[in-house]
Amino acid sequence: MSTTAHSAGAAATYWETEPHHHPDGASTKLGFWIYLMSDCLMFAVLFACFGVLGQSYAAGPGPKALFDLTLIAINTGFLLVSSITFGFAMLAMYEGRQARMQMWLAVTLALGLAFLALEIYEFHHLIHLGAGPQRSAFLSAFFALVGTHGLHVAFGSIWLVTLMVQVNRKGLIPANTRRMECLSMFWHFLDVIWIGVFTFVYLLGMI
Repeated sequence: MSTTAHSAGAAATYWETEPHHHPDGASTKLGFWIYLMSDCLMFAVLFACFGVLGQSYAAGPGPKALFDLTLIAINTGFLLVSSITFGFAMLAMYEGRQARMQMWLAVTLALGLAFLALEIYEFHHLIHLGAGPQRSAFLSAFFALVGTHGLHVAFGSIWLVTLMVQVNRKGLIPANTRRMECLSMFWHFLDVIWIGVFTFVYLLGMI
């Protein structure tokens, strides 16, 4: 058998036995989409619980007595603007401008932390008024839904800091680019969830 025929046979055997090849990072993005879908289901359950329990005040205070809509509107602005600044960071990444990307990520982090600070203040204020999660089914559902979203923002902020350190050390390597894309999806997902929280919990509660 000639060398050429042997090489062709070896190549055919390789492709028959090896698994299908996918673009680098494809499995990462697919896995992250699956995670986001599972998160959607979790928040759907929390929204459903709030929808069922949102009128059960147990003779306690309701939304109109507890919520400061101005404060919540400011907090909503922090999170929505952070989504815009993250978009600027993504554009800088695609242009290969690492320093500019890091600057926008730092702004995004500051806005995310400001959002968390106001949310913690709101929780502390409610508990100080005696409106903790144990006061009524309404408040239990409220703290569960809003608190779970807040935890996601906290984890996203930790991920953001970790990614900034990785980019600073290794630059815009393909792995860091994929991580940025995944974090971008996660951050925008949290904004979408918060719009639902702001509308369903706060605005409708004040009507």
